[in-house]
Amino acid sequence: MQIVPNLPADTYSMHQKKAAVIGSGVAGLASAIRLAVQGFSVTVYEKNEYPGGKLSHFEKDGFHFDAGPSLFTQPQNIAELFTLAGENMQDYFSYKQLPISCNYFYEDGTIINAWANANQLAKELHDKTGEDENAVMQYLNGAATLYQNVAEIFLNYSLHKLNTLFKAPILKALQTAKGRHLFGSLHTLNNKAFTKPHTVQLFNRYATYNGSNPYKAPGMLSLIPHLEHNEGNFYPKGGMISITNALYALALKKGVNFKFNLPVERIIESGGKVLGLVADKKNIPADVVISNMDIYGTYKYLLQNPDKATAILKQERSSSALVFYWGINGTFPQLDLHNIFFSNDYKTEFEHLFVHKTMQPDPTVYINITSKCEPGVQAPDGKENWFVMVNAPANIGQNWEEIKPAIKQLVLQKLSRLLQTNIEPLIETEEILDPISIETKTASYMGSLYGSSSNSKMAAFLRHPNFSKNIMGLYFAGGSVHPGGGIPLCLKSAKIMSELVAADFSKQKQH
Repeated sequence: MQIVPNLPADTYSMHQKKAAVIGSGVAGLASAIRLAVQGFSVTVYEKNEYPGGKLSHFEKDGFHFDAGPSLFTQPQNIAELFTLAGENMQDYFSYKQLPISCNYFYEDGTIINAWANANQLAKELHDKTGEDENAVMQYLNGAATLYQNVAEIFLNYSLHKLNTLFKAPILKALQTAKGRHLFGSLHTLNNKAFTKPHTVQLFNRYATYNGSNPYKAPGMLSLIPHLEHNEGNFYPKGGMISITNALYALALKKGVNFKFNLPVERIIESGGKVLGLVADKKNIPADVVISNMDIYGTYKYLLQNPDKATAILKQERSSSALVFYWGINGTFPQLDLHNIFFSNDYKTEFEHLFVHKTMQPDPTVYINITSKCEPGVQAPDGKENWFVMVNAPANIGQNWEEIKPAIKQLVLQKLSRLLQTNIEPLIETEEILDPISIETKTASYMGSLYGSSSNSKMAAFLRHPNFSKNIMGLYFAGGSVHPGGGIPLCLKSAKIMSELVAADFSKQKQH
């Protein structure tokens, strides 16, 4: 049914500004809070019965599982929201810093405890692999400089507004970024920075933080380790779901209205201006609309613009994931909150993911165990809750019903071998998430976790802006638009978006 706009453009002059947010992922929640603080009457429309998007949670047989993102860095992004809202974060949310960022297990028996401290990590890599400590320190110091002088621009400003040239310290960024960061791959950079294959593989892994291939993604991604090994890695009390719960509670406190189980059918626009949206076959007026939905779906379904949606797919989609949630009857002292069991042939693994769109027989395995931080709470006493993830290609119609059991057996064989324990008999309960169910639950096209990948030199500049160039009042936030995926970047996208809204409304008042 075609919905025709029936609201004149000046309908809103007589009442409080209204904002409609589509989707309650972490960026949608942050967007709602920021716009409420700006004075908007904010309503969030969510197709699921719960907030959080990928940052969700479930419980089964006494085991608690964070269903999506498991890494928590830069808590200052969340603290900023509470400060902005005039609330005490400690009343809603608390966290602790972790001494170890991740434990890495290699097929040759090497185990590296990656300390969340540059000096300790450098010593660990030297002791375990013979890597030059100075090389590690130089790398992490360089990552800090890159982050402070380059990433601060990419992450805090719109790259699609001319005034960014005047507000952001562009010159310092140009002086900091070198050819190896812009034109070489992350692997090429790491291979020159280090002499030991174990170290190269460890730092190559950071390309997966936005679903990319380290053998294709630019060396600029070498700034990502700064977050964990210079700034620190953290654990939120109650698990990652506590981030969703805190932001949801804060949004409610600021007067945000939530409509769950109510998918948006269309965005209403006329004459180059947004007028609202359609939900439950009803026209709902709004001064601004913010889509936290995957940008592809926003254009194809909500704006009914298939040409623009197709153009977005010119950028390669990010990887997806296959996740096994296992309740384990037993404890493993050698494991920590974050654990990686590396593939023996990392390059081949990424060729399978991005070239052949398949999974190789020796996948890298990530295990997150929140019961390590809260034993007896996240899992029953003497047991552990394992979030077991392997990188998967975006869904292009692969037979996942065949892939899932095959990969499960490969993962069990790998873990049983490296942990010297038969894992399968210890599994008390299980749930599985695949690329198809990821798309179904989160509307992430093809199940891609981060929208587009960073597998090109211009990827950072090609991400969709946080505003529409053609429809006044339409804005975007979330992992599929600028500046990218992951919790810190999603929160920053909401900040950039809200600043654009404030600037645009200020201009309207002046005129």
